[in-house]
Amino acid sequence: MSFISRIQIYTDGSCLGNPGPGGWAYIIVQDGEPRREGSGHCSGTTNNRMEMMAAIEALKILTPSQSVVLHSDSQLLIKTMTLGWKRNKNQDLWAELDQLSVVHRITWQWVRGHNGHPENEACDTLAQRAASIARSSR
Repeated sequence: MSFISRIQIYTDGSCLGNPGPGGWAYIIVQDGEPRREGSGHCSGTTNNRMEMMAAIEALKILTPSQSVVLHSDSQLLIKTMTLGWKRNKNQDLWAELDQLSVVHRITWQWVRGHNGHPENEACDTLAQRAASIARSSR
């Protein structure tokens, strides 16, 4: 499998209450291409599930064999994928992340949340907006 270009993915999840209505969002940046954004919501979920869903949904839309740097402010996501933290919950989502990790070459990068990072802040806004939609559609 040969890997093509390097793609930057920024992700975030939000939950209004934990559990509660939640939202996830991603921003994909690739040299020479317009920035792509995506988001979604769930009426009853947790913040950790939304953090994981953001990464899954971003990785799913890529063509196979991409070299990716995935940025997240979720230490659970990053350290589970890089350090093998124990997976007590959300086995369905961990399995999906494992499958996507075989399809792409992913560097998992932690970024401090709510610290002025432009793409992380933009993802946070998108995820909160999605969570608000989930709350209003209850």
